[in-house]
Amino acid sequence: MTRSAQEAFFRAFHASHPAVTSRCFADGRGADGRTSYELLRDEIAGPGRVLDLACGDGFLLDLLAAAGHQAIGVDVSSTDLVLARQRPAAVAEGRAQQLPFADHSFDSCVSHMAFMLMSEIDEVAAELARVLRPGGRLALVLSGGAAGDDARALFGKLLREILADVPAEQRLSPLGDKRCRTRAGLDEILAPAGFAPVQWRTEQIDFSRSLEQVWDFFSVTYNLFPLGESASSALRTAFFAEAPALAGRDGLIPLAFPVHLASTQYVHKGQ
Repeated sequence: MTRSAQEAFFRAFHASHPAVTSRCFADGRGADGRTSYELLRDEIAGPGRVLDLACGDGFLLDLLAAAGHQAIGVDVSSTDLVLARQRPAAVAEGRAQQLPFADHSFDSCVSHMAFMLMSEIDEVAAELARVLRPGGRLALVLSGGAAGDDARALFGKLLREILADVPAEQRLSPLGDKRCRTRAGLDEILAPAGFAPVQWRTEQIDFSRSLEQVWDFFSVTYNLFPLGESASSALRTAFFAEAPALAGRDGLIPLAFPVHLASTQYVHKGQ
């Protein structure tokens, strides 16, 4: 998928699913009770001027502002930015590969579940190095880790079965850069732009919910967006048939979503 095609896909998806990321991730909790948004917020020492890269509807901007930061968001989705502009923080429409900000204008940058989806990621890294001050911190929440034996594994299995029978035009092309899946790969992206070696850890976020709620979580993923109605309906039917067997004594369907939390500092090229 070309960059222009990918960006058109994201705009179309978020126009149909406004605030989708915060709706999915705002309630999931890690082992210490924090959401993935709160884990990311707490990676930034404050107060300071913080860029939220791919800010979506601005959910994280509120958390940053409450922590004393001057938070500014940027996103390609005009639909999500309509929602973000209802919040106190400033936002701008723009591409990660060509940020609409002056050199060295931020103390930190955060990005939640977006960096690993971006095209031409080396250009994004160069832009982040440009807008961060020397010593500025970069913190990312990235999708990561293989599925276990819960609802995520079942959904993945059923989706693969459905995709085997759908036309190519209804299958989503790979998004982002696979180097973002590992610490070494992320270093390969960020080091040439002048970032220090990445600090990396994985957190399990618990989204265990009712059957309907777990399906709702999966039904707004990128993977389902290109599917036709018949394929989507078949996937839902199969999921509702098999997922109840996973339920615990509390009646909830177990769903764990591992995320990588990566952080580093901009230290100049050649240092």
